[in-house]
Amino acid sequence: MSNHYTTGSGSGASSNNNAFGGRRTGSLTGALPALGPEKPYSGAFDFDQMIQALRELFEHDRQIASQPDSTRCGICYLYFPLNELCYREDGFYICSACERSLGKQSISMLRQQQKF
Repeated sequence: MSNHYTTGSGSGASSNNNAFGGRRTGSLTGALPALGPEKPYSGAFDFDQMIQALRELFEHDRQIASQPDSTRCGICYLYFPLNELCYREDGFYICSACERSLGKQSISMLRQQQKF
């Protein structure tokens, strides 16, 4: 008897015990098949622009975080001056962009922020 797995042999429990056992790939690369119409890729410029925008966002976040009267938004986790945040009854501060997105929905937080 061999310890090597061969297709179609055994009880079928080889890869069906893990969460990915039932997934099938679209090619030999292991990539999953596309779910919808593919969008054309417009080149490396978009990627470079995204990286630059993220660098600027994180640089701005670090500048705000270094100020004594700032704290994080409980949703997007970026730093804001306290006067730009609203403290919710749910126990966390929220920025105006996240407040618009969240609306009146209630979120239970694992850890509440201290109100300043």
